[in-house]
Amino acid sequence: MSFKSFFFTVSLCFVTTVALGQQQQKNGDKAAQRAAVAQSTLITDRPDATESPNTVPVGFVQYEGGFLYTKDAPGTNGVEQTVYNTGLFRIGLLDNLELRLGYNVLEEKRERQQGLFKAEEFSGIDPMLFGFKVAIRQGEEGKADIGAMGHVYLPFTASAALRPETTAADFRFSVAHTLTERSSLAYNAGAMWGADSSEMAYVYTIAYGYSLSSKWGAYAELYGDLPENSSPNHSWDAGLTYLVSNSVQLDATIGSGISTDQEILFSAGVSVRLPK
Repeated sequence: MSFKSFFFTVSLCFVTTVALGQQQQKNGDKAAQRAAVAQSTLITDRPDATESPNTVPVGFVQYEGGFLYTKDAPGTNGVEQTVYNTGLFRIGLLDNLELRLGYNVLEEKRERQQGLFKAEEFSGIDPMLFGFKVAIRQGEEGKADIGAMGHVYLPFTASAALRPETTAADFRFSVAHTLTERSSLAYNAGAMWGADSSEMAYVYTIAYGYSLSSKWGAYAELYGDLPENSSPNHSWDAGLTYLVSNSVQLDATIGSGISTDQEILFSAGVSVRLPK
């Protein structure tokens, strides 16, 4: 073997060894990152109306879904709605960016007063939600977490009976403060445009959370919307969460309207974080 051949062979082995070492280091870093995420506490956007400012870690998928029942007071031209599966998939694309896909499989009964009450029933899938969330600041000690998100609700994804004529959209900013080791305060502010009305409405939420133990949590919340040309709508809810593991959480919520026709709200669900 000539010197040039020997030198080329040694150089090739050296480059290959370095490349393999770097790849192993990257794989080790990814494994360490996944292990760290697996040990971190699950942060969800349910069961309350307040969306968290935090994004799902990159390379992970989080499913949040459950059952929801709401009913308006009798004699108010109201709605009784049963959502058999309200689902949201959150996909971590970057360290501070997630993709959001949501849907509702529901049955709805409406009472319309035209001399006599006339009942109407609908069932199927609501317009699906497509959106994003970006974490502007998260995980900095002593500072509030801040995030922003936006969604569109596409009519062509809905069942015929529940298909609106136009696209709905919303956006909001989210802030979360750690008050003590056990308590936190989070709030949202934004706006939405409904599919059935061109009227814009400002939206708000504020939620207080308290850790009862390492597994159990409780919260109370006020939320609502303020349409530009209509009366404001205010509601409340409260609930419990149970952390089965760092990647699985159960929840239950009860609530009602304050300045709306809603008589009762009840929901129960589960959130699960999985690697891609």
